[in-house]
Order: sequence, then C-alpha cells, then structure tokens
Amino acid sequence: MRACRNCLLPEAVPGADLDAGGLCRPCREYKPTGGDAAERLRQARERDLEQALDSARGQGPYDCLVPLSGGKDSVYLIHKLKNDYGLRVLAHTTDIDIGPVAWDNIRRAVDRLDVEHLVYRPSMAFYRKLFRWLLMNQEARGAVHTVSYVYAPLFEGNALQTATQMGIPLVLAGYSPGQPLPERMEYEFPRLAISKVDWTPPELRESGEFDEQELARFWNPARLPAGTRFPRYLAPYHAWKYDQDAVMKKVVELGLVRSGKHASPVFSNYPINWLLMYSDLKNFGYNPYAPEFSALIREGKANRRYWKLMGQVVDFITLRKLYLGRHVAQHMQWLGLRDEDLRINRPSRPEWPDFVRADWRAAAPGADAAPARRPAAVAAA
Repeated sequence: MRACRNCLLPEAVPGADLDAGGLCRPCREYKPTGGDAAERLRQARERDLEQALDSARGQGPYDCLVPLSGGKDSVYLIHKLKNDYGLRVLAHTTDIDIGPVAWDNIRRAVDRLDVEHLVYRPSMAFYRKLFRWLLMNQEARGAVHTVSYVYAPLFEGNALQTATQMGIPLVLAGYSPGQPLPERMEYEFPRLAISKVDWTPPELRESGEFDEQELARFWNPARLPAGTRFPRYLAPYHAWKYDQDAVMKKVVELGLVRSGKHASPVFSNYPINWLLMYSDLKNFGYNPYAPEFSALIREGKANRRYWKLMGQVVDFITLRKLYLGRHVAQHMQWLGLRDEDLRINRPSRPEWPDFVRADWRAAAPGADAAPARRPAAVAAA
C-alpha cells in the first residue's frame, strides 16, 4: 500500500489524496504552529489549565482525579501533577481488559509516585455482551470507533461518578493531541454534556438487547440530586506542548515504567485493540490508528522512523495473529465471533446534541483563535 512520503498516512485513508510526488493532502495543507492561530489556541488553553489547577487546590479530599490506564501518558501526567504542581492526585483505574504490561506500569508508577489508587472492576459478563454486539453491529467508521466510543464513555463515566461523589473538582485525562475525536472533546469535555446529557448510546437502547440495569452503567446526570456540583474534565496534553518521544523516554528515565517497550503504546494498549485493528484492516485496508500517528509525525510530535517500522510490524502480526496479534484469536474465541461476524451495518451518529455543541464552541478557551480543524479521518483515534 502506498503511504505519504512525509507522515506515512496510508493512501486508503479517506482524504489522503496522495499527489504524484507521494505527499498527502493534509501534509500539503499543513502549516507549522508558531505565532499562528493554533499556537494562540494552545496558549489560551494552557492559561485556562493553569487557573483550573490552581483553583482546584484544597477544594476536596483530592485536588484532581486521573484515569490511569497504564499507558505512558497517564503515568507521566500523574508525575507532573504531583511533582511539578504539588497536587493531591487520586489515580483511578477501571479494570477492563488491561494487559500485563499496562498493569506492570500501573503498579510501578503508583508505588514510585506514592499516590492513592482506586480500582473498579465491574462484571465481565456485561462487557463480553457489549463487545460482541458492537463488533457485530459496527457503525460506518469501523470497529475502533464503534467500540472505543462506547467503551471510553464507560470508564470516563466511572471517573466522573467517583469525582462527583467525592467532591473532586477536576478529572484530568492523559489523552494526547488527536484523542479522542475533536467532535467529542478538544481540551475539555463540554460542560453541558457532563451536567445535562445522558451518555447511554441510543443504538444500545434501540437494539432491545440490553436491560435497564445494563444501560444504567453509562453516565447520566439526571440520576443525581438537584444542585450537584460536577467536576471539569480536561485533557492537559491538549494545552501543554506535547512530544510523544520525549514522554516515552521520560517515563523510563524516571523509573515509572520498566523499559522503552513498556512505554510504547503498541505494548501497553488494551489487548482487545488488536481485534479492533484486525477488523478495520480487513474492512478498510488500513490501520485505524495510522491517521492519529501520522498527524503526530506531521506536527513533529512522534518519530517517523520508529512508526514507519512499527506500523508495518503491527499490521503484519495483526493480520496473521502472531505475537501480540494472538490477542485477535483469543478475543474472537472469548466473544464467540468469526471473521464474517465483524460487520459494518449502521450509519455514524453525532457525538453530542446540537445545543451542547453550540454552547461548547462558544465557551471554549481561545475560541476566537481556533484554527481550522483537522479532517475527521486524520484526527480519529
């Protein structure tokens, strides 16, 4: 498959539009940040973040809650918040399909940083049912989007529920730039989405396959008493300058993860991601994470040489179910699925209602400095 000679974006990605010289359209249109609108927007977010961190001090039993997945970004985020800002951090992990490398990172980081850590382990029967239904009823953007944007709201909702109950004013996520989709979150979850919107996916309710107890696992502020104070949910790496390679090196230098291998998202990601990548490679012909890493490469935030090799290796072992790709076969067996069950049969749906999107854009820090947003295909996680 052809790919952009600069950022490695596969030709099969919608909007790639490689020219005769092998350069993709996003690279042809890309303008480096500096004194431009993108940098002014980042600086506005950084000012807002600094104010939020300062005002959170002493407002609850902890200053902030950080969802800890065991990846390099959430580990390093806790380090910065505790050691650079002196904040009281509660680490929070939803124990669903976390692999051994990520668990090793979690235990090591919690011990080294000496932060309190809350682990929630829900019933596996619900998640097996959920993953199976979603993979057999994928929306138009494929398996990674279909599963991730139902799975992520579950652990995000768990973090929100804990922070709300404990009076913690901030939830701070280790999402890197480009994660999640900008239609869902850019620096901050819409405040109206947290305080007014039921996060239960309508497709699950409409399917008739899930009962009210199962659907109640999703965040719904209507279940909380009137006058409830909701935390803000921010992504600091959307405000700070971010360098993926620097973060990978730093967590190893600090002893927060065991090795460079443990710092790599290839090894620390959720094992079910191998099955999601397999499905999308089969259905679309390219790795669904390629656009995200291509965007980081384009912006000088990820190592092109590393991802040129690693991207090819990941695709090879995924399709052949070798080495880490064995998780494809293991999860298909766990879920009772065959290749022909991995079906796309639903249209895409908006991430938030219109009233939330309108309020969110108007209230966003630096909204007047917002640059043109990336095409969805490039920004997708």
